[in-house]
Amino acid sequence: MATFGISDIPDLAGRSVVITGANSGIGRAAARALAGAHARVVLAVRDVEKGKAAAATMSGDTEVHQLDLASLASVRTFVAGWEGEIDLLINNAGVMATPLTRTADGFELQFGTNHLGHFALTNLLLKQVVGRVVTVSSTGHRFGSIDFEDLNRERKPYRAWRAYGQSKLANLLFTAELQRRLSAAGSPVLAMAAHPGYAATNLSFHSQRRWMDFISTVGNRVLAQDEDSGALPTLYAAVADVPGNSFAGPGGFMEQRGAPKLVGRSNAAQDTAVARRLWDVSEELTGVRFPLGATGRS
Repeated sequence: MATFGISDIPDLAGRSVVITGANSGIGRAAARALAGAHARVVLAVRDVEKGKAAAATMSGDTEVHQLDLASLASVRTFVAGWEGEIDLLINNAGVMATPLTRTADGFELQFGTNHLGHFALTNLLLKQVVGRVVTVSSTGHRFGSIDFEDLNRERKPYRAWRAYGQSKLANLLFTAELQRRLSAAGSPVLAMAAHPGYAATNLSFHSQRRWMDFISTVGNRVLAQDEDSGALPTLYAAVADVPGNSFAGPGGFMEQRGAPKLVGRSNAAQDTAVARRLWDVSEELTGVRFPLGATGRS
């Protein structure tokens, strides 16, 4: 099978792309590649100045819009300012293993940003999406579980990596349930997931623990692939001829590096009952519902 690379992205002239967290890391690399393929690329970022600095390094048609996924008000403001169709929505932004922090709406930061923010954004934009939704997860989903009794880490002792694993598992369950609902509604839109493997980005440097940030720095220098390689699974999920609910990741050493391919996921990520329950709870928490009518529920 041929190896997928940047040159395999088709000409995307006339297509509109929205990428969250596109001011750095794999989001920036994906934005650069898609803009280079002649798409109109919107960098949806929390820090507009950093977004503009990133966009200035790209060729093609780019725009920078403010979006803070840790604020449902910001998500709604972004959506209210959007006009026209979206061919590709890439839910890329994320935080990893942060100290216990709350979003503007009181959610645990990792669950609120990585899952709930993107859940709200996707559903609020879904009537305008005509192509694909790609949500970036992680191999960290494998040590995650959905704790419905304490989703926001308000009762039990906080464990940063467990909270991260829950948020990344939620990304995959969201993708699966979104695809099920899209199919039930007769929509041609496809929901995909991807993970970058071990990519050298600044995602690892916000733990506020010196020893962890030091280990991340060393690992990035010695073991990780660069952000351009880390973005390839996202791009593969965005343009390759693969079915909905596909999960793309690196095909090399322990799925941590190498050319992208379709990869497996944990049993927990394939639990349809948990996926449906998580969707219902996410609707309650965000006040945002699936907008396309039929859900295929028995």
